[in-house]
Amino acid sequence: MRLIESVAVVVCWSIVGLAFAEEPGQQTDDLVVREVIAAQKGDARLDYAAVEPVSRRLFVARGFGVTAVDLDSGRVTRQLVAGQHVHAVVPLPGGKVISTNGDSNTATLFEGSSGKVIAEIATGKGPDAAVFDPASGRVLVMNGNDGSATLIDPVRARAIDTIPIGGNLEFAVADGSGHVFVNIEDQARVAVIDTNSRAVIAHYDLPGCDHPSGLGLDPATGILLAACANRIAVAIHAADGTSAGAPIAIDRKPDAVMFDPVRQRFFIPCGQDGSLIVIAESPDHGLAAIASVKTAVGAHTGAIDPKTGFIYLPDADYKVTKLGFSPINDSFRILVVGPKP
Repeated sequence: MRLIESVAVVVCWSIVGLAFAEEPGQQTDDLVVREVIAAQKGDARLDYAAVEPVSRRLFVARGFGVTAVDLDSGRVTRQLVAGQHVHAVVPLPGGKVISTNGDSNTATLFEGSSGKVIAEIATGKGPDAAVFDPASGRVLVMNGNDGSATLIDPVRARAIDTIPIGGNLEFAVADGSGHVFVNIEDQARVAVIDTNSRAVIAHYDLPGCDHPSGLGLDPATGILLAACANRIAVAIHAADGTSAGAPIAIDRKPDAVMFDPVRQRFFIPCGQDGSLIVIAESPDHGLAAIASVKTAVGAHTGAIDPKTGFIYLPDADYKVTKLGFSPINDSFRILVVGPKP
C-alpha cells in the first residue's frame, strides 16, 4: 500500500460520476458512483479488498481487522475477524479466507462465513499482498520488508516454505498454471515464481515504470498490467516479459489493478486524483484507456463483483500529520461504481 500525498490539511470526500469517453470501435457503458456503503465508525485505515463470488461477500482489509459486506443483502460486519494492520484479504476454496497482518508478521486463516479463526501463521517481515495459487493449492504471502514470500498450506493451516525474491514486494497475481507474478517496487520489474519448484525463475523489466504497485493479469491473453507511480501503466506478456504495447497514461497514486474477465476491462483506482481509469484490450489497437471515472480522493484499491460487474472501492477522508498522510477515523466507507442507472 502506498500513502496518498497532498498539500491540503484535510482531504474531503467528493464523488462525481463521469461518462465513459468511447474510443472508436469500443462499446462502453456510463460508470458512476451509484451508492456509498458506510461500514460503521472507528479506525479508517484500509488496504486491499476482494470479492468471494460463491458466498457473494466483499472483504476489505482494515487497520483493526477485516470488514465483510454481504453483496445481496447489503449487511455489513464491521469486524469479521481481528487483525493488526491488515493489508490483504484472499478468499480460498472451501469457504476459507486468509488475511495478512503487517504489524505482527502473521497471517490469519479463518472461516469466511463466521470469522472463526482457524490458525495464526507466522510470516516474514511486513506481510502485505497475498495470492492463492490454484495449481499448487498454496497461498503466497509477499513480505514487503524482507523480500521473501511465505508459502502457506491452507489445508494443513501452516507455513511450509519461504521463497527468497529480493526487493520491496508489492502486489502479486497467479496465472492458474503454477506461476505467480509479483511487482518489485524498488527495482521496477516483475519476479516470476514457479510454485512447483518454489523458486524465482525469471525477472521481467517494466520499462519506464517508477515504483510499480498494482498488478493485474488477463489470463486469456496473458497480458500483465502494472500500475506505476509516475502516472503510467505498463503492459507486458506474462509468457516472456516482452512489451504488450505503449505505456498508458493514468493518474496519481495507483495501488491496485483489477481485471474483469467477463467484460474484458482493467480498472486502476488512482487515490490522489480520485479517479478510476478504465483500460480495454483490442486486437487492432492493443491496450488503451477508454474512460476516467470520478470517484473520491483516497480511493486507491478495490474489488470487482464478477456477477454484476460492480466495482467496490474502499475510501476514507485523510489529513496531513507530521509523519505523512493519515486517514480520519469514523470516515471509512465503500464506494460502489456501476453503470449509470
